[in-house]
Amino acid sequence: MSSTSQLAKRFREVMLDGLWIANTNFKDQLLGVTWEQATMQVGSLNTIAMLTFHIDYYIAGLVNVFEGGNLEIRDKYSFDLPPIGSQKHWEELLNKLWNDSEKFANLLEQMPDSKMNEVFVDEKYGTYLRNIDGMIEHAYYHLGQVTLIKKLLKNQ
Repeated sequence: MSSTSQLAKRFREVMLDGLWIANTNFKDQLLGVTWEQATMQVGSLNTIAMLTFHIDYYIAGLVNVFEGGNLEIRDKYSFDLPPIGSQKHWEELLNKLWNDSEKFANLLEQMPDSKMNEVFVDEKYGTYLRNIDGMIEHAYYHLGQVTLIKKLLKNQ
């Protein structure tokens, strides 16, 4: 199996269907979460909706680069979640996350392994491999937060 196929598998594990590392994934954790739960604040923590938007913001930004576009994402905008005022809005955000995640994995699978050592956009960002590994690690970090916030909401 190529390196890019292995990376795509790891990415799908955290986002869509895996159980190996955390015994869960984003899709599993967000299944059945209502828009009210997703937008409910627990102390000073980010909401589930905010974390969902945040992780998709970065995935979509990398997809744009994978498709030949510019790196247009900026950290300062990564939590600029538009208001979620209904189940429909929440489901639209979830569907965007699932679609962007699958697109990310598909594009990654199509890359040659040699691309992993190339500079990602600018030397200051390192290689493609560094950014893809970072995306996977970033997703696991926020998956842990979503899981804990769900538990806290259940106990409220």
